[in-house]
This record gives sequence, structure tokens and C-alpha cells, in this order.
Amino acid sequence: MSNLPGPLKEVVEQLSGLPGIGPKSALRIALTLLKMPREKAGCVGRCIIELREKLCLCDDCACLAESSPCAICGDPSRDDSQVCVVPEWDALLALEDMGVYRGKYLVLGGLLSPLDGVDPACLEVDRLRAKLGTGEVAEVILALGATLDAEATASYIKNLVETEFPGVSVSRLAQGIPMGAEVKFMDRETLKQSLVHRQKI
Repeated sequence: MSNLPGPLKEVVEQLSGLPGIGPKSALRIALTLLKMPREKAGCVGRCIIELREKLCLCDDCACLAESSPCAICGDPSRDDSQVCVVPEWDALLALEDMGVYRGKYLVLGGLLSPLDGVDPACLEVDRLRAKLGTGEVAEVILALGATLDAEATASYIKNLVETEFPGVSVSRLAQGIPMGAEVKFMDRETLKQSLVHRQKI
């Protein structure tokens, strides 16, 4: 990549700094942009700038929105007694796509990760406290995933809620064997979670 023209090299370096995009993918994207008609390439550039200028964080749930409160928080048909805590906005989108959950959300902005320097002060913990402090929330649903960082974050939030808001219940998404899978093909950790979080039928 060292022999690329300066402007192209700069674009490749910027793009390859994005998650999931390596130098080769970045070069393909940059070359695609270069082949576009000038107007279309300019439109892409303007959209990227406007992405930062026209979006904000919702004051209530910290999700990305065009205005605050967001459409979900401003919807009077949503259940104020349930708050689903998710690590990032894309997790909220996945849950919303199902069309089943009708409560509110809180986007943490990540997961606790001491090795990466992410402590509670880096997350939207104070926003969660404020939401619970209204007295309207009866249940906090943890939808954080099944990684070690997710487990640590879930444990932290559970302890926080039990200590500071004892009247609020804490639940989590079920974990374990996916539909269509066989027990003999499951890894040990998945089997362990399935057994620990077993349900009565």
C-alpha cells in the first residue's frame, strides 16, 4: 500500500481504521468511490458529515435519534414499567425487528471491560439510575449477550439495581441451546448456561 498516491492512501488509511474493514477492503471501497460520478461521491461525503450533524442521543435511553426523545421513548403505547438494557444501538434494532417487545430501552454504550479501560463511568449507568429513580420501572431486562464482558456487566447492573432499587426485578434473556441444535454438538459453556438457566415446562 506504500506506493499508492497520497490522497488515495489517506482514504484507505481512514477507512481501514473502521471496525471490520481491513486494508484490502478499504482499498476496494476507495477505488469504488473514485470510479463514482463526482456528484454521487459528493453525496456520499455529505451523508457522512450529516450523519454526525443530524443525529443525537436520546436523553431518555441514549439511542441514536434525529430528535430527543426518540420515537420509542415518545411512544405513549410503550410500557414504562419495563426497561431493556442493551450494550449498543444495533442490539436495540435487532430486538425491535422482532416486533415483540413493547417496553422501553436503555443503551449502555458498551460493556464493562477493565482490560480495555472501560469502567462504569464510561457507560450510561447514571442514565439508568435516573430512569429507575422515576419509580415507574418494575423490571430491568438485561440483553447484553453471553461474553465474559457481558457477564461482568450483567452482574454489576444486577448488584446496582438490587442495592439501590430493591423494588425493581432484574431478568435476562434466556441463554442456551439454539432451535434445531443437538446437545451432543454444543460447546461446554453453552451447555453450562443451558443447565444453569433451565426453565420449568
